[in-house]
Amino acid sequence: MAKNKTTETEVDVFDFIESYVDNDQKKADSHKLIELMSEWSGFEPKMWGPTIIGFGSYHYKYESGHEGNAPLLGFSPRKTQFSLYIYSKTEKSDTLLMDLGKFKMGKACIYFKKLTDINIPILEKLSMETITYLNEHHECACRN
Repeated sequence: MAKNKTTETEVDVFDFIESYVDNDQKKADSHKLIELMSEWSGFEPKMWGPTIIGFGSYHYKYESGHEGNAPLLGFSPRKTQFSLYIYSKTEKSDTLLMDLGKFKMGKACIYFKKLTDINIPILEKLSMETITYLNEHHECACRN
């Protein structure tokens, strides 16, 4: 079975932002997302793979037998846009997306250009819905 590429690393999150992000607005937005996601998740930021900033973790296992760990919440300040890893396929999440703001939806990622395009209170609700979902369906670091 293939090894997971997206695993927690020891790379410093703030060093990554300074060296990888080449736009001052994107750097500021990244720092704000770190502040918000740390508060919402209760976890400090960690690098996952080369470009994902994640908070907390959960263990998943698919029917195929593939399993691994992933961050509860996460984002990546990619070159053209941000990728948010905060979505769980629930009715509540789908309803919340209607008020999130200006974004594009991938299979499991939310893409946006700048933080001012996003409704932060809705982003918080989406993040909390995801943590609740992961806590109910996976082995999760969010259980206290």
